[in-house]
Amino acid sequence: MKSKQNIEDFLNKIIQGNNITIMNKIPDNSVDLVITSPPYDDLRDYDNKIIWDFSSFKKVANQLYRIMKKGGTVVWIVGDKTKDGNKSLTSFKQALYFQKIGFLMYDVIIYEKAGSGPPHNKRYFNTFEYMFILSKGKPKTVNLLADKKNTCAGMSTYSDITRREKDGTLTNKGKKVINEYGVRTNIWRYNNGKGFSTKDKIAYKHPAIFPEKLVDDHILSWSNPEDIVLDPFGGSGTTAKECIRLNRKWIYIEKVEDYCKIAEERIKGAQSEK
Repeated sequence: MKSKQNIEDFLNKIIQGNNITIMNKIPDNSVDLVITSPPYDDLRDYDNKIIWDFSSFKKVANQLYRIMKKGGTVVWIVGDKTKDGNKSLTSFKQALYFQKIGFLMYDVIIYEKAGSGPPHNKRYFNTFEYMFILSKGKPKTVNLLADKKNTCAGMSTYSDITRREKDGTLTNKGKKVINEYGVRTNIWRYNNGKGFSTKDKIAYKHPAIFPEKLVDDHILSWSNPEDIVLDPFGGSGTTAKECIRLNRKWIYIEKVEDYCKIAEERIKGAQSEK
């Protein structure tokens, strides 16, 4: 690859290699959305081919800030290890560094895992990971998902709704009928066991896959059709696959060749269904 290519050179391709080296060639201000999950401390063995420490993280974070469009959003999904009774808080350190280099911490969403492993015998059952929603300035796309069932749907509010005008006066808007569904909370629950994350059996050859519904929800929330979505830790290819289904352009980067092969098969399947 030559230095600083056109963004079109990266679109809708499986790119194997070091993500820092590859992102360095992506033009400034060219990506709308990132959905990714980096290695969690040393909780996973990614074929012994990924060296991941805070120095590597900072290089990735710096590249992400450079290549994001103004108003672009990064969904950074991460957890922490516990060693000798002590949480690493690596996720917190990463979040603070993102803020330091200019990202806004627009939201923090909890990914609640319905299919977690057995609990620790001396610690509360851990069933969540963080999903940091980072934006380069004010987010340019926010499509809030309204799928939370309202228990009082169809009923009117107890009192009138008022709105404060620019001159300070109040306008009475009357009572409001409660919709059947409201905007969801920032705790998102997904079944993440085998058979729930995806129907693609080949995906489970990867040690840590996303539930497809999780990726769908972020794509729909923070991007529009034809936007460019990057996953710099491409893994089993879930982000790329769901971009095809939802009519987004995608960039897949992954260092491990075997994972690229998994993603290639899944992506071909998604393309054949279009």
